[in-house]
Amino acid sequence: MAAVDERIQAAQDFLEAADREFAVGDNRQGSEKLWGAATQLMIAMAEERGWESGSHRAMKNAAERLAVEFDDDRIGFGFGVAESFHRNFHHNFMEDFELAVERPKARAFVERILNCYDRP
Repeated sequence: MAAVDERIQAAQDFLEAADREFAVGDNRQGSEKLWGAATQLMIAMAEERGWESGSHRAMKNAAERLAVEFDDDRIGFGFGVAESFHRNFHHNFMEDFELAVERPKARAFVERILNCYDRP
C-alpha cells in the first residue's frame, strides 16, 4: 500500500505544482504537471486492481475501466482532457481560452480520482 500512498502524494504534489506553474504563466510546465497528477492516480488505481499500468494505453484503459466501475462517464472523459495537457507540453498548441476552459475539467478529473481515496 505504500506505493499507492506515494503515488497519491505525488499526484497531490503535481497538482499543486501545476497551479504554481500556470500562475506564473508557464503553461507548458503547468500542463505537464497536470498530466503528471492524472497519470500518478491512474497508475495507483490500476496497480491496486492488478491491472496493467506501464503504458499510456494501459492508463487510458484503466480510466475507461474505472468509468464502468464507478458508473461515471466523467472519468474516461476527464482522462482524455488530461491527455490534451500532455500534448500541450510537447507541442504548446493550446490557446489561452482553451487553457481557461479545459484546465478546470482536467483538475476536476484529478480531484474526482483523489476523492476515491479516504486519506487525510
